[in-house]
Amino acid sequence: MEVAGLPVSTVAYAKTVRLVSTARLREAVLAPLADSKEALAELAEIEAATSSRLRAETTGISGLEARELVHDVPHAHFINASFAYAKPREPNRFNGEMRGAWYAALAVETCLAEITFHMTEFLARTGVYEAITDYAEMFCSVSGAFVDLRPVPNHPALSPDKVRGYPEGNRLALEARSAGLNGIIYPSVRHQGGTCFAVLRPAAVQSVRQGDVWRLSWKGKPEPVVEGPIGA
Repeated sequence: MEVAGLPVSTVAYAKTVRLVSTARLREAVLAPLADSKEALAELAEIEAATSSRLRAETTGISGLEARELVHDVPHAHFINASFAYAKPREPNRFNGEMRGAWYAALAVETCLAEITFHMTEFLARTGVYEAITDYAEMFCSVSGAFVDLRPVPNHPALSPDKVRGYPEGNRLALEARSAGLNGIIYPSVRHQGGTCFAVLRPAAVQSVRQGDVWRLSWKGKPEPVVEGPIGA
């Protein structure tokens, strides 16, 4: 089977890793503002009006139907949030402004290299390389049919130039979803030898569990100090 002239592989990996900002693991931001369950419920209604994840889970949002999302599984809110929160002004390699994706890798070193690249790029725009960020490992199982870019590392979707690579990647992701595939497996663009996954369907993210925490510190230079694992 091929999609867009590319091979499709049926894969099964019991453990892949994604790094998530630890800010998303902390107590709900609304909790300190309420002194009773009733008050918290009222604040939650206000939050739901502006939360893409909550709206997606109840009524769906443009590009993502509520029935696609997962419920009653560990860390369902993390899974759903990765698809509900897209960046309209800054699409990623395999998802655009209307729909997110679950990005993961086979090794945490690959995740660290990818995050370091994007965070350093952001700090470069500010002109100040000063930041400390903690990221937690989120492991998950991945299986099913994926467009396989590993045999074609020079595919345009893998261009290091985001202006060229991201539109090509988004077109490929659309074709993969239309063909009923679970996502795209590809060689990391930022970590030589690394293998990455763009999981395009929430239900394809299985058995999510939390691991260790890593800290990236920029101290005036573009290259961060990497510490970890430092424990949860």
